[in-house]
This record gives sequence, C-alpha cells and structure tokens, in this order.
Amino acid sequence: MSSFQDDLLLVERAQGGDRTAFDDLVYKYEQRAYQYAYRLTGSSDEASDIVANAFVRVYNALPNFKGQAAFTTWLYRIITNCYLDAKKKVKNKQTISLDSNVGADGSEQEMQIESGDDTPLEIAERNQRERIMQDALLKLPEYQRAMLIMYHVDGLAYEEISDSLDLPLGTVKSRLNRARMALRDILKNEMELFSV
Repeated sequence: MSSFQDDLLLVERAQGGDRTAFDDLVYKYEQRAYQYAYRLTGSSDEASDIVANAFVRVYNALPNFKGQAAFTTWLYRIITNCYLDAKKKVKNKQTISLDSNVGADGSEQEMQIESGDDTPLEIAERNQRERIMQDALLKLPEYQRAMLIMYHVDGLAYEEISDSLDLPLGTVKSRLNRARMALRDILKNEMELFSV
C-alpha cells in the first residue's frame, strides 16, 4: 500500500473519531514538518510554534479534508500559512540552515560527513558556500524562500507546490524561476564558490 493510501486511511479513521489515527499522522510527519518550518524560520522556538499551530489547524480542519490532494501537500499548505501568519505578526532577523538536521524535540543534530576523503580546504569551502546560501535565502521574500526550499531541499514536485500554496501550476513555475533568478542575482559576486 502506498504512503498516499496509508495517509488516506489514517485520515478517514481520524475523521471518524479515532484519536490514535490522528496521533499516527502527527508522529509520521512531525519531523518533516518541523524541518520544513525550521528551514523557513531558522529558529527552533518559532518552528515548534508553527508546527504546533499547523497540527491544531489540521485537527480542526480534518473534517473538511476530501483527499483530492495528498495529505502532505495539505500539510505543507497549512505550515506555509502558519509561517506567513507568524511573519505578519513578528518581523525579526532569522538564520536558516539548509543542511541542519533538526530533531523533533528541537535539538540540532550534527550532520555526519559522508566521505573521509574531504580535505580541510574542501570542508571550509563547503561551509562558506552554506553560510553564503543561508544569507542569500534570507534576503528573498518569504514566498520565494518557501518555494525554493520546497522544490530544492524537500524535493516537492511543481504540482505539490501548486497544491500547497494554492497557486496555478504555471504561476508556481514562473515564480520559482523568478526566485532562482533573484537568488542568482544575490549570489552573483560569489559565483566562483558555486561553479564546482
């Protein structure tokens, strides 16, 4: 059985009042939801708040979920909306780590270097690229940042982003292209680091 079908069964059971089924959905997606929210906010506390609010919204809106889109697509839409709502309330400087592996409890876990062949220079260059990319992403508007993270980090398809943000597919493609161009413009002075 596919994950999509598994999710639909859990949703149907939860809609029927099975609290365990809802808990299973939360358990299944809390880590992924948290990592997405953390990449958007750069803050453990803000990410935790956004995910908590998102799952409250999911629970309250569960009777309205029809299964026309994947549960994950719906969840991404709700998380994105919670993030944008929080941004409207609080405007503060944030940092983002695209390579952080953040635990569901909010603790940041160190990523292991896959190859022992990396030289200190290669590691330093990679770390510098990550810092520059983080700074560049923070300069983008929230929607562009969210789209780039959804597509390039979380691997969502155009259709999933379209459903998550409630935008036409063509709009997603053009806005994602504009986001890439805006990111390229921000990074134009650092291109030698990204040409590897």
